[in-house]
Amino acid sequence: MWLKKAFDQAGSDWTVPKSTFTDAAAISEFGVGKNMVAAIRHWALACDVLHDDLPGAYSVSPTAISIFTNDGLDPYSENPSTAWYAHWWLAGRGNRATTWFWLFNHVTMPTFSRDELEAPLADYARRIEPKRKLSASTLSRDIETCLRSYAPRLVGGSPEDFAEPMLGELGLISEERKGHFAFRRGPKATLHDAMFAYALLDYWDRASPGISSMAFETIAYGEGSPGRVFKLDEDSVAERLFALDELTGGVLSWTDTAGLRQVHRKTFENEGLSSLMIKKSYG
Repeated sequence: MWLKKAFDQAGSDWTVPKSTFTDAAAISEFGVGKNMVAAIRHWALACDVLHDDLPGAYSVSPTAISIFTNDGLDPYSENPSTAWYAHWWLAGRGNRATTWFWLFNHVTMPTFSRDELEAPLADYARRIEPKRKLSASTLSRDIETCLRSYAPRLVGGSPEDFAEPMLGELGLISEERKGHFAFRRGPKATLHDAMFAYALLDYWDRASPGISSMAFETIAYGEGSPGRVFKLDEDSVAERLFALDELTGGVLSWTDTAGLRQVHRKTFENEGLSSLMIKKSYG
């Protein structure tokens, strides 16, 4: 419910004063400790609920308004499409979430432990931000937080360890044995075709802006692609692509001619289409 807690701080102008998360009253207002108030702010920014684009205030994203208003699509995060949307912003866009993006796009090992991830993640972080000082303990905690967002601890710990995290319902990572994890590749029953289409449009705009076609292999395996971020196998990606023409009113269409498999795009004016895909994903 952290995303909803942040959203509910918005006024009639759909902004949240930055002081909301720093004032002395924040602890009582949110009903959590000081560190958790900061965490609520972070996740709201990372998952496209709030935007840090105003002096002295955060603006609420249009998608968050459509989802989290009391009469919205999913005000209490009960629909899996809300979790898939958050996952896309974290692991597909890497929005304030370098570890999430790296894990889902660069880790190819069949199984992995937190310790095995630390050194390659540190190398990746140094490449993208060479001037930033990295703490080994911070990297280790970040990996643990990321993994436990999808695969909660099986035994022991605090009551929070037994609570199913929002991303846990997606079935993307499993703990094969204590401390060793694996991606669950294959069809994702709770991923709506419209959420896949939204992710494809978003990925297309960033990876191939202005290009009217995209190869199947890029959609299935490209860095930051829906196939890779949602951990879909080839057959599952193909099934999603077959549905695009009807789903998008012909804006996106699948062709398989002479072994050349690709998606064609008729227009790049897709702001309204992306919003429509979000709404359709709540079915």
